[in-house]
Amino acid sequence: MSNQQGPGESPSGQHESPSGRNKSLDRGGEDLQSRQVVFHPIGVIRTPYQDMAPYQPQEGDAAPGRFRLVVDETYQEGLADLDGFTYIYVLYHLNRVSGSPHMRATPPWAGGRTVGLFSSRSPNRPNRLGLSVVRLLGIVGNVVTTTGLDVLDGTPLLDIKPYVAELDSKVDANYGWIDEVDGRDHLLLHIRGVPHDH
Repeated sequence: MSNQQGPGESPSGQHESPSGRNKSLDRGGEDLQSRQVVFHPIGVIRTPYQDMAPYQPQEGDAAPGRFRLVVDETYQEGLADLDGFTYIYVLYHLNRVSGSPHMRATPPWAGGRTVGLFSSRSPNRPNRLGLSVVRLLGIVGNVVTTTGLDVLDGTPLLDIKPYVAELDSKVDANYGWIDEVDGRDHLLLHIRGVPHDH
């Protein structure tokens, strides 16, 4: 088997553009960066947060009607049988995040620690998708009521999926680099959204 590079190809198998930057190619040789992926909201998320949301949702902050997923009536039938689940995944577009993403992030609760963007929960990402797991409180018509969501009012809702016991609960999950941060136990209170004295 030849290990000779093709013209314009780097040793990593990526295409070398005229500017010297590598471009990821699919198997057909198409530049993945040139593709567009279009999502259409299925509804809107209603929360009490107009300009600032907490770092993590707080399940105890669940006054009736404070957190609602208002699904477009076009998709209302898709809510059938969802009320049998205790928890759900909520996927949404972080449409009010501004600025260009950087591949390093400094989480505000990490004591100045800088980590790779994809090992952080930073909202400033190449694709500004948000994901939350919340308790399902009820469904009336096209409105799904949940416990606390850490998103701003009016956030576009992209999808809802059931959280399934055993399939979605990983008992051997760990804390990664968070275990190395000074004040780890205090930091975990912030991550979990547990009220405490600072």
